[in-house]
Formats: sequence, C-alpha cells, structure tokens
Amino acid sequence: MDKKITIAIDGFSSTGKSTLAKQLASHLGYVYVDTGAMYRAVTYYAMEKGYITTDSFNKEELIADLPKIQLQFKFNEALGFAEMYLNGNNVEKIIRTLEVSRLVSKVAAVSEVRAKLVEQQKQMGADKGIVMDGRDIGTVVFPDAELKLYMIASAETRAKRRYDELLQKGENVEFEDVLQNVKERDSIDSSRADSPLVKADDAIEIDNSDMTITEQFEKVVQLAHKASQL
Repeated sequence: MDKKITIAIDGFSSTGKSTLAKQLASHLGYVYVDTGAMYRAVTYYAMEKGYITTDSFNKEELIADLPKIQLQFKFNEALGFAEMYLNGNNVEKIIRTLEVSRLVSKVAAVSEVRAKLVEQQKQMGADKGIVMDGRDIGTVVFPDAELKLYMIASAETRAKRRYDELLQKGENVEFEDVLQNVKERDSIDSSRADSPLVKADDAIEIDNSDMTITEQFEKVVQLAHKASQL
C-alpha cells in the first residue's frame, strides 16, 4: 500500500486545477478541498452585505464580520463531489458566476481573510490523504506537501475554457469580458502583498494548453504514486 500523502495544486484561474484535483482525489480515495470555493463564498457574503461592488470595497466591515462566516463542504453523492455551504446554505452554483469571479481576487488579497481560511485549510489536511487546489497551497498552506503541482496555460486558452463553462451554465457572457477578467485576476493574484501566486521551488510545472483531460490525469497519477512511495 502506498502511504497517504498531501497533494498541493496551484496555478492561475481556469487552468483546470479543480477538475484535476477532483479526478485525482476520487482515484486515490482522498479528500478533495477546493480552496477557491472558500474564497468565492466569502466574496459572495461580502457582495450580499454590500461590502464590495465593482466600484468600492469596505474591507473593515468584512473583516469585522469574519467570525460570522461559517464555511462547510458537504458531499453530494449525486454529483460525486462536495459542494460549498455558506452559513448553512448551498452556494455552490452562485459562487461560480462571473460576477463573483470579478471580485474574488480582491477579497482573497485581504490578509485577515487569508489567515482565517488558511487556518481551516491546514486543519483539513492534518491527517494527509488530501488533494487541495488554490493559489498558495504549496507555498503557504502545505509547504511540506509530498507532491506539488503548478498548472499553467495561456490566458486565451483559459478564458476560452471559462467562457464555454459559463455558456453551458446558461450565463449571458462575452468572451472579451471573460478574457479581461482572467488577465485582471492573474495580475492581482501575482502581485498581492500577502501570499502571492508563485511557483514553489519544488513544484512540478504542467502546461496543459495542449493536453487533454485524460492525458493530464494519467501523467499526474503517475507522479502521485511515485511521490507516495518515497
């Protein structure tokens, strides 16, 4: 039996981190944690409270409310993965909208928000046997993870993936708006003062611009099994 390990998957938005992480966790029988959903849920909370809009952001009000924000993943057997719950309500669908995407990087840049969520993420992975994806998993949350992956793809490729996904969900979006959002999030994620998105020194970079989901999965499964035997 291979030993249980921690698998950290980082990368820019729409690089397929969540798709890969779900596949990998299911294959290995590991717990999957989508940290992006956690930041999206906090963003949605701030939007509902009026703390953040496209033109303003009252960080102090959001920070004061952090103790009131309860996040939980609940496994949906019909879907085969865990959904995000905010204060007892299923917000899985609403947090994936472009409206939330436009604001999530600004919320994720708030140090107090990151501190709250990173603490929860560390607790989730205390017993290993976990696949977690996000922006700072291999550098901040699990710097000692046995396997670290860093996913990349061109902005245009990622925007096309996101655009197609939103259309399938019935959203009325323009490709140029999605591309602009991808580029803006890249800039914010890479330049924020607290835990910016960077490749960990020991992370394995995977450019999936021209890879199929199956090719990517098979490559990473081999890496996971190799890491679990070291």
